[in-house]
Amino acid sequence: MNATKTYSFLLLFLFTFSFCSKKEVEEEQTAETYFPSLTTDTWETILPEDLNWNLNKIEELKTYLSEKNTKSFMVLYNGKIVLEEYFNNHTSTNNWYWASAGKTLTATIFGIAQDENLLNINDKVSDFLGIGWTSTTLEQENQITCKNLLSMTSGLDDTLGDAVFADNLKYVANAGTRWAYHNVYVKMQDVVANASNITWQNYFNTKLSDKIGMNGTWTDLGSLSVYWSNTRSMARFGLLIFANGKWENTQIVSESFLMEATNTSQNINNSYGYLWWLNGKPNYHLPQTQVQFNGELIPNAPADMYAALGKNDQKIYVVPSKKLVIIRMGESAEDSNFALSNFDNDLWEKINAVIE
Repeated sequence: MNATKTYSFLLLFLFTFSFCSKKEVEEEQTAETYFPSLTTDTWETILPEDLNWNLNKIEELKTYLSEKNTKSFMVLYNGKIVLEEYFNNHTSTNNWYWASAGKTLTATIFGIAQDENLLNINDKVSDFLGIGWTSTTLEQENQITCKNLLSMTSGLDDTLGDAVFADNLKYVANAGTRWAYHNVYVKMQDVVANASNITWQNYFNTKLSDKIGMNGTWTDLGSLSVYWSNTRSMARFGLLIFANGKWENTQIVSESFLMEATNTSQNINNSYGYLWWLNGKPNYHLPQTQVQFNGELIPNAPADMYAALGKNDQKIYVVPSKKLVIIRMGESAEDSNFALSNFDNDLWEKINAVIE
């Protein structure tokens, strides 16, 4: 074979190989979302190299996560596991608390109850909890709707501690006129329980947990209820939300409710939905301050990302444009925090180095 023919053959080979590799990636990107088994722990995987991810940067990411007090980190691509890592003596069977990332569980259960016509987002909270569940006047209390609790616009004082007993729920502003990160959202669990005549735990298990194969538990801490689970259970919930509320052929929570929940819910904090944090908005508010900050919530993250963010860096990131669900559990990466931290933006810098 002469030099010209050899060169032509090599070009053809390289073109064919490149075309096939690109075609394989495109086929994977257009594949239907995968859902793991409900009865076993079987979960299909996809190799990072099949997605053309940077393998060298994966090792850097893992080192960074370990150094930042991470217990587990999991990445799903269109439902399949790409990365699943455990650090600092944590294992796949250990449970860990979701903290405020679990607020999104409460929002989702509310959506299911509304789908079942047990309540409506515009209903007064007092319709389900009775009069006197706050320390405000009757007129002030009757302004507070389910939507106000889901969007953090109850108008109740957010400086009186974590407890949500009536003595701690005092008036600051009319409902709907002030955004403040407040544990009063947990009253939605009582609302759902009273509307359904079923305990919160039983309603949660029957309507959500059992249907998507989660394995966790709610623990009462004073007047609050905190969810604990293993990492895969957190990933299952993230996958449900990524799939617009559908698990295989079953609609668990309506797509229309999730569309509302993961978009701006009020006109004060553009970066907040119904207990979900939203990226890509022009400004945002943070817990324990009334200051408006300009810019995106997490500049390094994709603009269409929305997130469940919990105390001390519990994370669920959902990125529809990249077909990703990303889970992080662990101790605080740096300083203690309520939701957003510098770690979010730094972590996304590391993730981008892997996936781009």
